[in-house]
Amino acid sequence: MIKPIQSIKAMLLTSALLLLMLNSRAQVIQEVQNSFNAYKQTALQEKVFVHTDKSTYLPGEIIWFKIYCVDGNDHKPLNLSKVVYVEVLDNSQNPIAQAKIAVKYGVGDGSIYVPVTVNSGNYKIRAYTSWMKNFSPDYYFEKKITLLNPLKSPENLGKDNANSYEIGFFPEGGNLVSGIESKVAFKAVGKNGHGVAVTGAIVNNVNDTVARFKALKFGMGSFSFTPAANNTYKAIIKFNGASATKSLPEVNSQGYVMKLTDKGDQLEVTVKGADGNVYLFAHTRQVVKAAESMTINNGMARFMVNKSLLGDGISSITIFNSAKQAVCERLYFKRPPQKLFIDAGSDQQQYALRKKVNVNVSPKDQAGKPVYANMSMAVYRIDSLQDIDRSNIFDYLWLGSDLKGNIESADYYLKNTNAEADEALDNLMLTQGWRRFDWNRVLENKPLEFNYLPEYNGHIVTAKITNTLTNTPAAGIMTYIGVPGKRVQVYASQSDSLGHLLYSTKDFYGPGEIVAQTNTTLDTTYRIDVQSPFSEQYSKVTLPKFEFLNGSQSALQAHSVGVQVLNIYSANNLKRFFTPVVDSSAFYGKPYKTYKLDDFTRFTTMEEDLREYVSEDNIVRSKGKFHIKVLNDHGFLDGDPLVLIDGVPVFDVNKIFTVDPLKVRKLEVIRDRFYYGQSAHEGIFSFTTYKGDLGGVELDPKAVVIDYEGLQLHRQFYSPVYDSETQAASRIPDFRNLLFWAPSVNNGGKLSFYTSDQAGKYVGVVQGITANGDAGSQYFTFEVK
Repeated sequence: MIKPIQSIKAMLLTSALLLLMLNSRAQVIQEVQNSFNAYKQTALQEKVFVHTDKSTYLPGEIIWFKIYCVDGNDHKPLNLSKVVYVEVLDNSQNPIAQAKIAVKYGVGDGSIYVPVTVNSGNYKIRAYTSWMKNFSPDYYFEKKITLLNPLKSPENLGKDNANSYEIGFFPEGGNLVSGIESKVAFKAVGKNGHGVAVTGAIVNNVNDTVARFKALKFGMGSFSFTPAANNTYKAIIKFNGASATKSLPEVNSQGYVMKLTDKGDQLEVTVKGADGNVYLFAHTRQVVKAAESMTINNGMARFMVNKSLLGDGISSITIFNSAKQAVCERLYFKRPPQKLFIDAGSDQQQYALRKKVNVNVSPKDQAGKPVYANMSMAVYRIDSLQDIDRSNIFDYLWLGSDLKGNIESADYYLKNTNAEADEALDNLMLTQGWRRFDWNRVLENKPLEFNYLPEYNGHIVTAKITNTLTNTPAAGIMTYIGVPGKRVQVYASQSDSLGHLLYSTKDFYGPGEIVAQTNTTLDTTYRIDVQSPFSEQYSKVTLPKFEFLNGSQSALQAHSVGVQVLNIYSANNLKRFFTPVVDSSAFYGKPYKTYKLDDFTRFTTMEEDLREYVSEDNIVRSKGKFHIKVLNDHGFLDGDPLVLIDGVPVFDVNKIFTVDPLKVRKLEVIRDRFYYGQSAHEGIFSFTTYKGDLGGVELDPKAVVIDYEGLQLHRQFYSPVYDSETQAASRIPDFRNLLFWAPSVNNGGKLSFYTSDQAGKYVGVVQGITANGDAGSQYFTFEVK
């Protein structure tokens, strides 16, 4: 009877230990999942895609573009940020043009004039929101464009050599561990940004060959080998008759190696390393898809993940150890189905010069039924300088937006489903940067600190205030910025403990000046520095080497003549801007009373006008200084009101009384205490002049006056019309190579435009997205003879 009792006790003890181990493993994976979900709730991801009208420009041309801003998780248009920042940068990250674009319901559009002083070369156009500045600049939208200046000779390009190529090696999972077989991917890229067809061998310390490799597609490939302890490895690479060497990543004596194998309906993920518990965590665009735990026995654990659990697009598969440390990670791509189809085509395949082109655009779903889509369309001439721009919103949202670096021919991976394409796609996942976020930050379970707010209501002007006596940040100081003009725009902000100031503007459009100041009757020792809202963080992606193709000289001359003709004969048409529809009322809303000075016989001084006509004030002069006492039904308010002239606060009331009354159009009065943000005012007296030029009032010397451009005014695209024989017979030359640009092709329909005097082949490009986040694009071509 003793043996059975001992056996039962042993079984119970084993079961208890097993249950304890399972509970411990479940707890760890639950903690990771909880931390991840908490991070996701506060770290919303935005994605921005920019559809440019084409990709090659000359000085004097206009870059037209449409912005699509979507939720990073489901790709639905996102009505969060109301401003997108667009820049054109050279290879040294210097901006040659910048713009702030108004966005509503996830879409917006704008234009950038190419400066005449620009040098020929490759540039990048990048776009991001203020909220996106809290995260890595690797995930800003970036696209290569080419600018050609026919008045400047291109730099001497020289010949490529072995050092003209960048080659990187990427162990699967991130690590090479001695004694454990690893798959290593590689990527070789030339200075032109294209992959290089390389071959090579891996050798150890004593130059023994341990592996050979060959690029499969776009300079990428992979090989497997088992690194030995106390060894270093290098690759001997051959390409274009040249050779080079490159060291492989360092071999670790301990660690983990992961391997992903596609088993049809499932993914097999093996983890090799020291015995113990490991955890697999998979998510697709911050949505948890799988969370499992395993124990490494005899140096290996095997996870089986059903592919149907993973979302479309890129999934991150991360391996954690028992200490909740991320030890391996790799990406897996699941091809998404195309859900938006755009039918677009011209009514003819060939047109004569100055003839009407009709284009029918029809967005449809997978079943061929019409759907509503927000779209944009460009039609331009293609030649040796400008080819068809293959970048599109579908490829970018599903592939490019979640990867670091440039992706050559992204459409190849999404359109092809053969074995070679599958292998090339896996190599892409292995060679591109991973870890969109820092796992240490995620697992800290601390409230996230963000330096930049989402601009939900409009552009936020940022500044910093400093005490000039101590040269330290000034805390708790009330400040103001005013935008001089006929429309009252004034904003208040109180500095935080670090002296930061945030002015939340509304409907702030166009170039002009802003005046930043404190109440100089109270604070006289402070300096305000208005900061640039544009990001000073940059991705590590370098632009490909600029190459001017032989035989393109005649095409460049034709483009140059076309740009000059357009700017000479249509200059006024190119400078037409739409007046934005804005709320013209001031921040204080409807005033208690408005005095239009044309309704009165003006006196010679402002003092007399205020004394005689304005019943809500009492003008007091004490010790040579004027004061305005505001009167309401309860008596006089304490102190002077906030006095504005053309939207600029004036704290020295004496200056108001120097203004010629003949220059003032109206006075608006608020006769009650008014709270504006964190500031309180004993009423408001707001003067507006006829010219919006402050009526000659001299600003305080300590006020900061700077040129500052608000949201970009909307430029109107110009396209001539040749409806009649007289118009078609016009002797004004028409050498346009961009025939049409429409940033708002909502729900499709029939679009019309006219050909120019430029014969050749033209391409139309349509991009679009639905409210459900289904994106698509379409191309069509026709000839002009």
